Amino acid sequence: MKLLIASHNKGKVRELAELLDIPGLELVGLDDVHIEATIIEDGETYADNALAKARGYGALAGLPTLADDSGLEVDALNGVPGVHSARYGGGLSDAERNARLLEALAQVAPEDRTARFRCVIALVWQDGREQLAEGVCDGRITSAPRGSNGFGFDPLFYVPEYDATMAELPRATKNRISHRAKAAAQLRCQLVP
Repeated sequence: MKLLIASHNKGKVRELAELLDIPGLELVGLDDVHIEATIIEDGETYADNALAKARGYGALAGLPTLADDSGLEVDALNGVPGVHSARYGGGLSDAERNARLLEALAQVAPEDRTARFRCVIALVWQDGREQLAEGVCDGRITSAPRGSNGFGFDPLFYVPEYDATMAELPRATKNRISHRAKAAAQLRCQLVP
């Protein structure tokens, strides 16, 4: 069975493909099926955005489609950037978004920089069935980027139990503990009895 991962982000497509490695399941990204359209993510929740992408891209591709929406919620910033993480600061690069976040936290003590990554994955089938899964990973925001693995806010997100940022962790470790890994594991349980 072929399943579309509704993302142009190659890092996210690779990560989800690794997390949902199920025999008989062929996972493809938007680039693989030559879809260049962009579905607007203007929902108020992660689930709203994930479902909008899964429904929209699924209709374009004619395939069952999986989409996720995830974000970084910083307690000292009242949950910002949250559902707007990918668009935090406008059309900035990952490095520019990271710099903007550090600037916003410049006056916040290290112990008060608690945060979490949250991910909601939506799977929309061609017959209209819809499934949701959610995962959360708690941590803190560092004072400077560390590590070169991952993408997005990974270089700033410190995981105390591993004494490392997400960007410093080996991919196998990240794929066990991340918000996306937890959501994907929940979804995998729904797909594989």
